[in-house]
Amino acid sequence: MASKKRRSFFDSFFDDFPDFGEIDKMFDAMMRDAGRIKTEPGKPLVYGFSMHVGPDGKPHVEQFGNVEVPKGKMKDEREPLVDVIDAEKEVTVVAELPGVTKEEVHLRFAGGTLVIDVKDPERRYYKEVALPAQVDEDSVKATLKNGILEVKMAKKRAAKAQAKAIKVEG
Repeated sequence: MASKKRRSFFDSFFDDFPDFGEIDKMFDAMMRDAGRIKTEPGKPLVYGFSMHVGPDGKPHVEQFGNVEVPKGKMKDEREPLVDVIDAEKEVTVVAELPGVTKEEVHLRFAGGTLVIDVKDPERRYYKEVALPAQVDEDSVKATLKNGILEVKMAKKRAAKAQAKAIKVEG
C-alpha cells in the first residue's frame, strides 16, 4: 500500500493560487539578481516584498527597499512597505517609515496616485501609491505614530444623475 505524502499548510495554501508558478519564477529571478547588486560602504541594503490577494482574487507581489531589481543598483531613497486597504467608504494607505518625524513627511496627489516623499538627511523614502478608487482630496487625514504613516481618504460619491427634460424637435 502506497503511503500518502503529508502535505503542509503551505502546500495547500498555494493550491489556491493557480498563478503561483509565475510568482515562483519571479522570486528565483530576484534571488539571482540579488547577488549582482553593487553595495555602497555605509549605506544599508534594504530589499523585500509583500504578497497579498487583490480584489481580482489573484496574488499580487510588491517590492520595497532601496534596490532596483533586476537592474541590481541601489537607489538614493528607500521604497517603504505599503499596504492599501480599499473599504466600502474610504481608502486607507499604511506605510512603514521608521525613524522619521511628521515634519519630514510630504504627501501629495498626482492624478489617481498618492505620493509619499520623505527627505531626511539620514533617511529618504519615496513611494507612488496607485489608489484603487477616486478619493475626496479634501477629506484626507494623515497620522504618523511610531514610524507608521496612516492616510485615510473618503471615496468620492458617484454623482447622481439629475432629471432633465428633453425637448423633442420635429
